[in-house]
Amino acid sequence: MNQTTFRHACGRVVVLYGGDSAEREVSLLSGAAVLASLQRSGLDVTGYDLADGGLAGLEALAPDRVFIAMHGRGGEDGTLQGALELLGIPYTGSGVLASSLGMDKQRTKQVWQALGLPTPESVILGVDADWEGVCEQLGLPLIVKPVHEGSTLGISIVDSREALAAAYQEAARFDAQVMAERFIQGPEYTVSLLGDDTLPPIRVEVPSGFYDYEAKYISNDTRYHLPCGLAAAEEAELGELCRRAFAAIGGEGWGRVDVMRDAQGRFWLLEVNTVPGMTDHSLVPQSAAYAGYDFDALVCRILATTLDDPKEL
Repeated sequence: MNQTTFRHACGRVVVLYGGDSAEREVSLLSGAAVLASLQRSGLDVTGYDLADGGLAGLEALAPDRVFIAMHGRGGEDGTLQGALELLGIPYTGSGVLASSLGMDKQRTKQVWQALGLPTPESVILGVDADWEGVCEQLGLPLIVKPVHEGSTLGISIVDSREALAAAYQEAARFDAQVMAERFIQGPEYTVSLLGDDTLPPIRVEVPSGFYDYEAKYISNDTRYHLPCGLAAAEEAELGELCRRAFAAIGGEGWGRVDVMRDAQGRFWLLEVNTVPGMTDHSLVPQSAAYAGYDFDALVCRILATTLDDPKEL
């Protein structure tokens, strides 16, 4: 469809961002970028911070559809999606179940394991955990992370039994549920999914060796390799694995899957992102650009997935 037809079909669009999750600041950046993009594309679009007036304020704007740019709990975990379903407002991204599952790292892993998809072994931690037993089961180093948090908030690499309890306490600042996961030594890849397309994978290289919050959003030293350096057959294998992983939780519209590759060349699924970042450091826009979509085209493609009969723009 041409751009005029597309604008008419979309009607009034509200970009939802902000909220009150731990990822609020990143969400504000993503939302501002998406809002500016849709304005450049000539759509009837308004930005709205859900923390300002809640769902009542959103209803007052009378949107025909919503572009979700809210990261973390309250925006990416199925609660917002459920509210929009009840309000009858089409929205970007995955539905209630997939959003909820994708935000829960442990249950996502359980679904993958049930389907035979490779993901590192993990255990749930508690204040009375057998720290020695956890280290013996998963080996060292290992990763400790909040179960329901994104943007690597609260994540630690643990090299010793003594450091495990402190890492648990750090993760518990962000979430009541904390997990420990076997550490995969090797390069990290991320694969973006857009409708029926699997975008080119990115290999992420961080000088510190840990792709944490600062490396994701602040540092200019993080390197994003496109092409990723894999052989064509390996890249196809990785893309197919990520598409299966996304489909396993019921993912729709767009998303991103993060993967590690071990020394034997085997890929291991880490987590799925159902509302990936759209900042100037974000991975989906980089992969889309390499595939030939500039940022505005990418945003319109994502928005087009909310239409009853989306077509190529």
